[in-house]
Amino acid sequence: MMKIYTRAGDKGRTQIIGHQVVQKDDARVEAYGTTDELNSWVGYIISTLTPQTSSLANELEEIQQLLFDVGNDLANPASESHREYKFDPETAAEATKWLEEKIDAYTNTVPKVKKFILPGGSKVAAALQVARTVTRRSERRIVTLKNQTAINNEVMGFINRLSDYFFAAARYANYLEKHDEVTYRNSKEIFR
Repeated sequence: MMKIYTRAGDKGRTQIIGHQVVQKDDARVEAYGTTDELNSWVGYIISTLTPQTSSLANELEEIQQLLFDVGNDLANPASESHREYKFDPETAAEATKWLEEKIDAYTNTVPKVKKFILPGGSKVAAALQVARTVTRRSERRIVTLKNQTAINNEVMGFINRLSDYFFAAARYANYLEKHDEVTYRNSKEIFR
């Protein structure tokens, strides 16, 4: 039986694809680790879906599958030429287009707004908004890694569009659950 623990990380190091050992706060580990965190958060969102929002389950699971490929590619040093990226240009283009179609459909369904929307609403919508911010953090970690070494550039467009998807999906979840959104008021409006 294979053990879950190896004790290799007890000194703050981990082994990445290609058997290279790096510090656990290495930019590569931060990038794929934050993407893994996002994937786990999407799994949590699926567990919170209501009968009204259950239509999001399949696409959220598909996003988890895609994030697994993105994480694999981020963990894969470009110098490992014997490895092929899972998130190739064709897959990335199709996945990004699919997200854009979802974004457009949800945006065309929900009421138009002229002000910023505060994150929140229903539990599902609030969780989707958290996913949006974790996606933005993942994107920042990916940019840091990209500034240090070669990466699979296909992940950038997908991750950028994914945060837009989570925003649109959060608004759509509020719409499905008939939950009013709260728009931003600046401090002058609040205290006058």
